[in-house]
Amino acid sequence: MQTPERLDGRALAYIGIALLTWSSAYAAIAYALAGFTPGEVALARLAIGSLCFAVLMLVKHVPMPAKRDWPVLTLLGVIGLTVYHLCLNTAETRVASGTAAILISLVPATTAALSAIWLRERLSPRTLLGLGVALVGVVLVVLTSGKDVKVEPMAALVLVSVVGCSIFFVGQKPLFARNSMLGVTGFTFFAGTLGALPFGLGLPQALMHAAPSHIGALLWLGIAPTFIGYIAWNAALQRAPASQVSSFIYFSPPIAVLIGWAWLGERPTLLTLVGGVITIGGVVLANARRRAQPAPVVGHPAKQA
Repeated sequence: MQTPERLDGRALAYIGIALLTWSSAYAAIAYALAGFTPGEVALARLAIGSLCFAVLMLVKHVPMPAKRDWPVLTLLGVIGLTVYHLCLNTAETRVASGTAAILISLVPATTAALSAIWLRERLSPRTLLGLGVALVGVVLVVLTSGKDVKVEPMAALVLVSVVGCSIFFVGQKPLFARNSMLGVTGFTFFAGTLGALPFGLGLPQALMHAAPSHIGALLWLGIAPTFIGYIAWNAALQRAPASQVSSFIYFSPPIAVLIGWAWLGERPTLLTLVGGVITIGGVVLANARRRAQPAPVVGHPAKQA
């Protein structure tokens, strides 16, 4: 019997792990790009993640997905991993971090739209309002946190990443019902790594001349945001509706601001904190459950008029 989908405590814990690891990825990507090309960073990150998945699947004897699902999973891996990471890495060489943060924050809305069309997930007016409020909060956080925001053509690559990411999230979900979550995730990473191979052929030579700190950034990207982050995220997707889970991506910019405050001493402004509160309120509104309607009371026949 399939477990009913709901945003329970375990799903929230998985989402928290994913967001904490993913929030560190943008800075690590920017640091790694000082020693490697966007294609090399994408290939290294996906290859390290794939190696971790291969070891885990061997140790836990995780079966591969059904062969009938291989073409779909291959396509999802190329779109959601190869294209996503190549476009995001390339964009980070030119696009201001604030611009990227705002554009990436379109993922929840895009995922919700795809979920409604593809998975027939019902989106209530309260959910749509909550997503809109949270997006306003994210924009306020970014604009008041001192991050540069510029409109330039390279920003279109971030939008490609947004669409690719949403397709990846929504497309995997139906496959969890008949395959292992680890098997599905691992297979998409194998496909994504092969797709990135032509764009990172210079990686072995680049590794020979790279600074140890830049290699360390690649290792962090491959293990924390990629291997751990995607496992946690897909575990949450397996338990709750995709539109609900993706709404928590709005927390990434506020988390990044808090990390900068605690780690780098970058004190946020009052408006930044207000934006964070608005974001939290929007996500809570989007995920608020409707109160169950009380069942009609049927009186005893003898007492009915």
